[in-house]
Amino acid sequence: AMAGRIIPWSILSTNTTSPPLRSARMIGKLMKQLFTLLIFTAGLLHAADRPNILWLSAEDISPHLGCYGDPHAITPNLDQLAKEGTRYTHAFTSAGVCAPCRSGIITGMYQTSIGAHHHRSGRGEEKIQLPDHINLIPKFFQDAGYYTSISGWPIRKDRLGKTDYNFEWDQSVYDGSDWSGRAEGQPFFAQIQTPGGKLRGKDATGWERVASAAEKRFGSRTPNSAVTLPPYYPEHPEVVRDWAAYLDSVRMTDAMVGDVLARLESEGVLENTLVLFMTDHGISHARGKQFLYDEGLHVPLVISGPGVVPGTVRHDVVEHIDIAALSLAAAGIEIPEYMQAKNILAKDYQPREAVFAARDRCDETVDRIRSVRTTDFKYIRNFLPERPYLQPCRYKDAKNILIALRQWHSDGKLNPTQLLVFRDVRPPEELYDVHQDPYEINNLAANPAYATKLGKMRGQLDDWMKATDDKGQQAEPENMYDSDMEVYLTKLQRKGDPVDLKRLKDNIALMKKWATEGK
Repeated sequence: AMAGRIIPWSILSTNTTSPPLRSARMIGKLMKQLFTLLIFTAGLLHAADRPNILWLSAEDISPHLGCYGDPHAITPNLDQLAKEGTRYTHAFTSAGVCAPCRSGIITGMYQTSIGAHHHRSGRGEEKIQLPDHINLIPKFFQDAGYYTSISGWPIRKDRLGKTDYNFEWDQSVYDGSDWSGRAEGQPFFAQIQTPGGKLRGKDATGWERVASAAEKRFGSRTPNSAVTLPPYYPEHPEVVRDWAAYLDSVRMTDAMVGDVLARLESEGVLENTLVLFMTDHGISHARGKQFLYDEGLHVPLVISGPGVVPGTVRHDVVEHIDIAALSLAAAGIEIPEYMQAKNILAKDYQPREAVFAARDRCDETVDRIRSVRTTDFKYIRNFLPERPYLQPCRYKDAKNILIALRQWHSDGKLNPTQLLVFRDVRPPEELYDVHQDPYEINNLAANPAYATKLGKMRGQLDDWMKATDDKGQQAEPENMYDSDMEVYLTKLQRKGDPVDLKRLKDNIALMKKWATEGK
């Protein structure tokens, strides 16, 4: 049956309407098909000896884990996983929002190279098609004899997990939602998507829900006194309470990881499973999710399993998409030449000098930002500098933390650092010494002492955009924008919330107005 997926039986059967089988051309074709079948069958047999590959992903979490030095993040399972494997201190996503990141990681490509850079694009009548030569990572595994699955949390055997890819794709690349459906001895490539920081919700109801869950599981909730906010956020009670709930979300995520690892061990497959833990992007906050500061791009990455040296800590910069290439290589699958991801576990791997990221439209909010990051410096280019940092965005503006920040801003209670994100315009360029200034507060772009560094990183970004065919250099076609907005509008109309619907319509109208004004 599996061979039939590659070679239809009709090819091997007699066709009375074809020329006689003794034709040299027909015999050659038949021999070629039989040879392909033998190679594929051999691949299946070899696959039984290959490691399983498991991607454990959490949403909206930055490296606030015990193994990354956060004293208030209680993460014993992830800490142990790091001890048994490799922890990357400088792993970065290629976007600060989920759909572009997921589109990149599942193809091993920058989202800007495949036209998947706008958040949740191609969802309406106007569709986005992948280039013909690009396959999804599970397809490579499937063709190599692996069982492929993707699940949410809790795992449901009747429903695939979150994909959120920004292009048309064939769901048959996933054999199921859980690896338990595989044949005996068949290796698996599995993705488990956990809610991560989304567990805390957007308001007090969500905060209490995750705190209660943590109290039930661990016997305690994270107290507000354990919260240490970045200096660009004020000690507003709502902001502090939200961060405490976020830390409880991290604790619950760690528990989920522990449950999965326990399952692998009970099934006797842990020793032969390459486990990768990462997040889709950083914490959902004012300066985090959607933006290109480290709060939105810097993510944890821990890899453990066959071939991984225990207790290793890597400090070189790596791309989020790189896990696509290293996973294929770990399974003995050839990495296609077109792929931009790199096998960072290869013995001959040459560390990247820099990593790159892009922010484009998020929901209805139009934007265009690019960045380049080394171990010591970050360069950001704002292509729409006349727009405020906190443009209207229905998704983010509904969060209590944004409401609280805006209130204190209105009341004049924010200090200069906390006012940075409330600026009405942006500098065209930003440069930060992230070693000396990890919170990216002091913009050095206008400092003559850093002119050489600025010029070099400016050139690196230009070269990357050209080499990778950055499709975000042009504005999104209005018909594509309208097509996607119709999906959002229809969804809200069905919910029957006139206030929320008006907010979205007003935001869309504002985006179009600014576009016509060249803003």
